[in-house]
Amino acid sequence: MTQRSETPARVTVEREGHVLLIGLNRPEKRNAADLRLLQELSLAYAELENDPDLRVALVFAHGDHFTGGLDLADVGPHIGPDGLDIVAEGGINPWQVDGRQVSKPVVIAVHGTCLTLGIELMLASDIVVAAESTRFGQIEVARGILPFGGATIRFPRAAGWGNAMRWILSGDMFDATEAHRIGIVQEVVADGAQYARGLELAHRVAAQAPLAVQATLANARTAVREGDAAAESALQPALVRLTGTEDAAIGMAAFATRTTAEFVGR
Repeated sequence: MTQRSETPARVTVEREGHVLLIGLNRPEKRNAADLRLLQELSLAYAELENDPDLRVALVFAHGDHFTGGLDLADVGPHIGPDGLDIVAEGGINPWQVDGRQVSKPVVIAVHGTCLTLGIELMLASDIVVAAESTRFGQIEVARGILPFGGATIRFPRAAGWGNAMRWILSGDMFDATEAHRIGIVQEVVADGAQYARGLELAHRVAAQAPLAVQATLANARTAVREGDAAAESALQPALVRLTGTEDAAIGMAAFATRTTAEFVGR
């Protein structure tokens, strides 16, 4: 694995095969997000999107906590009449609330404290693994602001209206058992095991045909954003396009010979 040379980075970026490892790296501040961290994270997401050799990302955190949320002392002065611009030049908004979405899957492994934008990053991802002692809080209302990274949109969709409002409107903390119950966490593992399990899942996704994974993800998102009819109308064209790829031929051959497919992304 090769790590970027700039140090100390607020966000570490490494590669392990087709998986991009994105690590929040401000442990002395509980990984609270200042503007620099937000911008570096946007560049990491752009790297995932733009590199055809990358198929999936694993987002995790260095230190004892996933994130203490937004560093308001640093970020607050940057909120202007049009809101807050967190995207560096060439970057992609990791919370995907500006109309642009990442076309590749993101797995997230959380532990320690996971507040506000950390939950919203989970909600904007595809698979979440949590350490059993993780504590969550969507506490913006206790700070006089609202969740602006997608929680008002995605939390009710994922957890149901009442479950979402219970935590968004109260600002109360909740645990990994509750996060799993309401569906914003897919797996709860022993403390310290979240990274390994997240990486295992990321590699499992990366081993599948990448164009098929992306098409599946895109169609599911179309159903959410545009409705069932739009997703239904896109199914057959997507199927036709995929059956003409090298990966479809590789997958069919592997099925016929009972061997493991080695997909090429074409």
